[in-house]
Amino acid sequence: MKISTNGNRSRSAAIEVKGLSKQYHIGLPEQRSDSLLQSAFAWVGAPVANFRRLRRQGQLSADTAADVIWALRDVTFTVERGEVIGIIGRNGAGKSTLLKILSRITPPSTGRITLNGRVSSLLEVGTGFHPELTGRENVYLNGTILGMRKAEVDRKFDEIVAFAEVEKFIDTPVKRYSSGMRVRLAFAVSAHLESEILLVDEVLAVGDAAFQAKCLNKMDGVSQSGRTVLFVSHNMQVMAQLCRRLLLLDGGRLVAEGAPAAIIGRYLDDALVTTTLDPLQLGEEVRVNRLSVTQNGAPAGEFLDSGRPFEIHVNYEVLRSLRNLLLGFNVVTGDGTSLFRTYDMLAYGLGERAPGAYESVFQLPGGLLPAGHYFFEVVVGIHRLRWLSKGDIRLRLNLSGAREWDVDFPGVVSPVGNWTVLPNGHV
Repeated sequence: MKISTNGNRSRSAAIEVKGLSKQYHIGLPEQRSDSLLQSAFAWVGAPVANFRRLRRQGQLSADTAADVIWALRDVTFTVERGEVIGIIGRNGAGKSTLLKILSRITPPSTGRITLNGRVSSLLEVGTGFHPELTGRENVYLNGTILGMRKAEVDRKFDEIVAFAEVEKFIDTPVKRYSSGMRVRLAFAVSAHLESEILLVDEVLAVGDAAFQAKCLNKMDGVSQSGRTVLFVSHNMQVMAQLCRRLLLLDGGRLVAEGAPAAIIGRYLDDALVTTTLDPLQLGEEVRVNRLSVTQNGAPAGEFLDSGRPFEIHVNYEVLRSLRNLLLGFNVVTGDGTSLFRTYDMLAYGLGERAPGAYESVFQLPGGLLPAGHYFFEVVVGIHRLRWLSKGDIRLRLNLSGAREWDVDFPGVVSPVGNWTVLPNGHV
């Protein structure tokens, strides 16, 4: 394995990755002894067993080993200088691991990486913020951690503070900040780095809607500035807008690369086409057992009538008493455009849900969406705490309907509203 930084600016490739793999050893179930004699032998042999276990951590193991997983496997690609690349894939595909290796946070198991230029990373917003220090002190501390010299921070300080909109609180300890203020300040510091290569992992998913739009505009400017950028995101609309090329990871392998429209289409098509579903446990709180679709009071077929309402049923279990549950859907068009998100808390609220079986039913009115195929991504989380699933369960639905006129109505929704046409002189 090798990671090198090349200062030769004449080379066109900013990043070269060849045969990159990353292997992790995971814990196995503890072996318990059934008798006093077995316990004694296990106690005597424990030092040797622990030594062997520790020595294996730095060695590659066979694929068949029970305690081995491959986060990345034989990944090879090149990013030209000034290119903006997106990396997409399901949760656990290896996207974040790849960025951590490129950021030199974790080493690869095998393979070679060449980085031609200074690298900065936006992997975890807020890294390096100390709660006892003021915002001003944390700007300098975080800037130093992210690779900025003091003179660079001095030059960028006013711009960073203005972007974060925390001028009145810049000399207040960060522990007094709201979560939104911390997010804004951390992103402002990270986004104003002056580096040749920028690595970004899902940081555009933080903050409120207004700040997300502001972050997107900032990153759009970064992508137009000639810097080399690698994005990781589950937001296909953002990826299509910012990136010239996408890489698709699946199970740690690079399975496709190319133009955003084609790669997004392949990613979305690799969806749950039917409503059959093996029970899927999400953390220790929720188990999703079944998805089903109905229309006109009967199970839906391959195609749904876009002019009539239809229902999506989610059957699930709450495994322990739970408050603030968010369960719903991201509704996405076939080309990856996000239409809207909805939660069943609009009917149930955020109150406590006792352990037991539940069914949540979402009804979409008829005539809202034009004919085409759509993806309904199941979203499950605990409000202001953590996500349990975002896009791991994706249902594809095909909408069709009779056309009264041979006229196209472009847009992401069907025509709404009413027209009135009055002849001239009509009173």
